[in-house]
Parts: sequence; C-alpha cells; structure tokens
Amino acid sequence: MSVTPGTYNISLQRRADYTLALQFKDSAGAAINLTAWTVYAQVWDRARTTKYADFLVTYTSRPNGQVSIALTDTQTTPFPDECFYDVLLENPSGLREYYLEGIVYVSEGYTAP
Repeated sequence: MSVTPGTYNISLQRRADYTLALQFKDSAGAAINLTAWTVYAQVWDRARTTKYADFLVTYTSRPNGQVSIALTDTQTTPFPDECFYDVLLENPSGLREYYLEGIVYVSEGYTAP
C-alpha cells in the first residue's frame, strides 16, 4: 500500500511545550489498529541537515489509531522561525510509510518564568 501523507502545519511558541493528538485512519475512514506498530516523528530543517528534535510519541489508544506527539519547552527553544516535521509509521512487517507532514511555524514566546 502506498500512502500519500496528509499535510498539517503547526504553529507553536519557542520555549513552550506543544502536544498534538492524532488519529490515523485508512482510505475508507476506519481507524488503523496500531497494535505492534511504531510511530516516529521528528523536526528538521528544510535541507534535512539539522535535526532539531524527536517528538515524544504516546500511544493513547492503539486499537483506535490514536497517538499524541509532543515537544518540551527545552526542545522548542532552539527552533528557527520555520522548520519541518513528518510522522512515519512502521507496521509489524517492517513496512515504513509517511502518514503526515508539515511546516512548524515558530513564534517568539516573550514571557519567561
């Protein structure tokens, strides 16, 4: 099966935590059972020469295809104003496909504790 990744652009503040809840579905709209699947997500520069962060992936409901991906305030601190991310799923057979991609727009957070 060949997957065309969906596009979702993220807006976040530098030096702030960020979490995004996701649900993966097949072309018929049914949830993909993520039992025994692995989800990866990373943030890079456009040229893919600098990796800024690995998202923390939390499986919230594997049978219903639900995960959340998160970044900490420490991870978002060095982000440039624009970077790129994608989400890669690996099925139990080892097939890897990108399901989501987008731009991360970063604005400056001014308040600091």
